[in-house]
Amino acid sequence: MISLNYRDSRPIYEQIKDGLRRLIITGAMQPDEKLPSVRALASQLAINPNTIQRAYAELESEGYTYSIPGKGSFASARSGAEAARMQELKVKIRELAAELRYLGVTDSQLIELLKEEKK
Repeated sequence: MISLNYRDSRPIYEQIKDGLRRLIITGAMQPDEKLPSVRALASQLAINPNTIQRAYAELESEGYTYSIPGKGSFASARSGAEAARMQELKVKIRELAAELRYLGVTDSQLIELLKEEKK
């Protein structure tokens, strides 16, 4: 489900958030499917429950999940959060493309790189 990389420079809660977001976006988690409880996921990953709670709170604020008091957190159906996330990713792609151009990568090489991802 979610794997942590302790050598990754990103904080653990961001890795968890990204992993859950990926599961929701790819359809591995269906809309309205219950996420693991904070305690269960913390135990499974052997980390502090507060870390899980922070990841869940951020996912909820971004619109990827919703919570029902006393019941838990659930994956949201497709929402406006996708448009905001798409905009964030476009900004990142532009930044990466600019850096790659600076390093000598041509536009045709960038296009080829994007085509490789479709495969």
